[in-house]
Amino acid sequence: MTQTSNSTQLIIALALIIPVILALLYIPYVTVIKNKNKVQEALSSIDVQLKRRYDLIPNILAIAQKFMDHERSLIEDVTKLRTQALENSKKNNNIKEQFDIDKKISSVMGKLLVSVENYPQLKSDNTMTAAIDNYQDTEDHIAAARRFYNAAVLELNNSVEIFPSSLYATMMGIKKMPFFEADEAERKPINASDYLK
Repeated sequence: MTQTSNSTQLIIALALIIPVILALLYIPYVTVIKNKNKVQEALSSIDVQLKRRYDLIPNILAIAQKFMDHERSLIEDVTKLRTQALENSKKNNNIKEQFDIDKKISSVMGKLLVSVENYPQLKSDNTMTAAIDNYQDTEDHIAAARRFYNAAVLELNNSVEIFPSSLYATMMGIKKMPFFEADEAERKPINASDYLK
């Protein structure tokens, strides 16, 4: 009877312990996968907003070109960067490289929009005003998408670094992702007098 009782207790103990062990193994695995997918979703959100920006840029440039003869090199810089960004996004290569191109576009577009202030007829053009409003709205969406991306990257990077989920990340080849960070030039306020001549 004691042997039967011990066997029953062992079976009950195993029936309780095995699900706990399986849960302890499964939960970190699921966490890593969820965090990886959340980063991919965040990157997709950024891509959608960047595509919107890239679609708006030619309209702004076309309108500005009619009025801004002195800003031709600025317009050409924006065009080149836009082309470079579109090519890079098609390759879907390096996230860091895409972020660097994105920063350059933001900087050059900021200069272009500040230069618009020199052209009263351009500032009062309804089409240009609407295009700039759409562009600013898109920039706000890009900023929100970047915040979402950085939050997702934080969770993924924690999963990659903290035991036991780090074991699963290593087995699946999941590595830390870079945060989107503003460079030093972007952290400084724009001085409009630098661009107005």
